[in-house]
Amino acid sequence: MIEQMRLRDLGVIADATLPIGPGFTAITGETGAGKTMVVTGLGLLLGQRADSGAVRSGADAASVEGVWLVPETGPVVERVREAGGDVEPIGAGRAELYLGRTVSSEGRGRATVGGRTAPAGVLADLADDLVVVHGQSDQLRLRSASAQRDALDRFGGAVVAEALTRYRAAFETWRALDAEIATLQEERDQRAREAEDLRLRLAEIEAAAPLAGEDVELAARAERLSNVEELRLAAATAHEALSSEVGAPDVSALLGDARRALERAGSADPALAALADAAADLGYRAADLATALSGYLADLDETGPHELAAVEERRAVLAGLVRVHGSIEAALALQQTGSERLVELDDDSDRAERLSAARAEATTVLDQAAGALTAARVDAAVRLGAAVTKELHALALPDATLRVAVAPAPPSATGRDEVTILLAPHPGTEPRPVARGASGGELSRVMLAIEVVLAGVDPVPTFVFDEVDAGIGGAAAIEVGRRLARLAETSQVIAVTHLAQVAAFAGNHLSVVKGTDGAVTASSVRRLDGAEREAEMARLLSGMPDSDAAITHARELLASASASPPARLIG
Repeated sequence: MIEQMRLRDLGVIADATLPIGPGFTAITGETGAGKTMVVTGLGLLLGQRADSGAVRSGADAASVEGVWLVPETGPVVERVREAGGDVEPIGAGRAELYLGRTVSSEGRGRATVGGRTAPAGVLADLADDLVVVHGQSDQLRLRSASAQRDALDRFGGAVVAEALTRYRAAFETWRALDAEIATLQEERDQRAREAEDLRLRLAEIEAAAPLAGEDVELAARAERLSNVEELRLAAATAHEALSSEVGAPDVSALLGDARRALERAGSADPALAALADAAADLGYRAADLATALSGYLADLDETGPHELAAVEERRAVLAGLVRVHGSIEAALALQQTGSERLVELDDDSDRAERLSAARAEATTVLDQAAGALTAARVDAAVRLGAAVTKELHALALPDATLRVAVAPAPPSATGRDEVTILLAPHPGTEPRPVARGASGGELSRVMLAIEVVLAGVDPVPTFVFDEVDAGIGGAAAIEVGRRLARLAETSQVIAVTHLAQVAAFAGNHLSVVKGTDGAVTASSVRRLDGAEREAEMARLLSGMPDSDAAITHARELLASASASPPARLIG
């Protein structure tokens, strides 16, 4: 519920505070006084698109602030806290929520939610749980097929909601399978080419049979074979220096002589004995090195003349794999993953059969869900048409008949139904869609009648009506006021009106009056009671607030509205 709004520099309004509160609030005022700015300001608080043209001439920016009473827990408070804001508990399970919006003359804007700056989209998210606004644009929206379907679904309540939930789940399953089959068919040729290319690559890798690190090992081996004579000469020279077989002194013999000389004198000095041990160790090492060189030379001697060619041939095979795959390791990885991918690609035909079978099963489930949804909507359509027709008779359309038609439509996420609201204003006339067969005044009353009926089964916190009484008067206007008062028993109702017959039923009457300077100030929006209200009612009735006859008429109208019980909501 909206507790209070403050508008500053919005349209013709310089600064105005509107005390609203529960029940039915009527907002009246002379033409151009800024009544509709109340709805404009409310729209800004509900996240609607900001228009710099709404900023009052000469002002830098317009601002709107609103205080809502909301449940202390629930989706509204959760969304506010997600945005970083908070609410102020006031007891009895209720809390105050502060919303704000500013729009600069350059078009820049800022929104605040629960005391924190937030994107305007957060305000729009909250709107669905706070207010239903009906103005001329909303009457136009009633002409759309989706809005008419939504109205029927709201009226259908839990039965339609549950059927729609089951249908949507079935539709999403069917659509996912259908999309997967379509993708499989579209990519069939591409996947076949991928499988063929993969087979060739795997065959090439299998034929080469590479080993991890083999290319590095072969490179080292090729380098050795390419320099075998130089290696043989170096090893032979070193071996001869260590262990000569032709009688010339070598390292091993010289180290033996050194060791024996040191051992003979070692008894006289322990230091020489230690050096004799070191000489012996060097001798052993020299002998080991000579043996290793001998083995190395033997290996070289076993190298055949064609071994280098064989190594280079193998390296060429591996180089081909590296050019294609980047490395031997990448080729080995493809050999592992590619085999798995090839199994998947080769399974396309079987997979297509499995998907087709699953889709056929999903289609059966979808058909059943669609049929149940259509049946629920048809049942709700009959009841909605009868209820709205009864309301229209009370709204000065005594001969009108409203029918809600449910016809087959292409499948979509909302069902297989096209919902059309048909109106026959007079007996004998063919019902026509409200989009083409209703005048502006008739459309206003159809919209109100539908909202009155829906409120009986699906109430909302706040209704805002912007000149819902356009194009009507007399008895019809009285019935509009009566129904707005009835709505106010379960919801907050705010109506901008120019008819005394509607305003008479309001429990809270606000008047918007221009000052002498053409601006609306804080003192120019006030709650009317007693004589002030009678004078405003007289002005609405005759344009003469001081006319005794008009005031008498106004008193009679107020007394009649006060004594008249509100119209019963149909649900």
